[in-house]
Amino acid sequence: DHRASGMVRGSGMAVILIKRLSDALADGDDIKAIIKSTAVNNDGASKASYTAPSVPGQVAVIRQAMADAGVSPDSISYVEAHGTGTRLGDPIEVAALNEAWSERTRGNQYCPIGSSKTNIGHLESASGLAGLLKAQLALEHDMLPPSLHFETPNPDIDFAGLNVEVVATARPIGETDGPRHVGINSFGFGGANAHVV
Repeated sequence: DHRASGMVRGSGMAVILIKRLSDALADGDDIKAIIKSTAVNNDGASKASYTAPSVPGQVAVIRQAMADAGVSPDSISYVEAHGTGTRLGDPIEVAALNEAWSERTRGNQYCPIGSSKTNIGHLESASGLAGLLKAQLALEHDMLPPSLHFETPNPDIDFAGLNVEVVATARPIGETDGPRHVGINSFGFGGANAHVV
């Protein structure tokens, strides 16, 4: 949003149970989601400063996660963005998503993005898991939750020419040609980048 000017701290924790799919199926577990791939990298050596995010590093980790999962950008129904809430960080993340999704072939359909930080603040080390849980719940309930307080886009982001859009109001994910996939971005100081499909 044009008013975003930094992180709002939250207070919370997140817990998930991860199990091999074959074991979960054999045990008859209630499977909430399947993590198809994870990718991490560190582009700290090529950045301008310790805290500055980097488009190439984020693009590389997003593309690696999609390649490892064997999914195309067209199959991603939603991205739970890191969402720095800053004038610098958000344009860089959106630029990275747009570049990573540049091979989308579904015409004028945009990839919806949101961030749990607008709902609950930044949970520090638990923020990535909070995003994963939000994405899982979106899939389970076929509902894209809104990014709260989004009124006018950051003027440094030209959404009109991009392949992504901020989810401003709750709406169904809708039908897809195959399995639904979501992506989760998580980035840290010093060059740590992570993406989950």
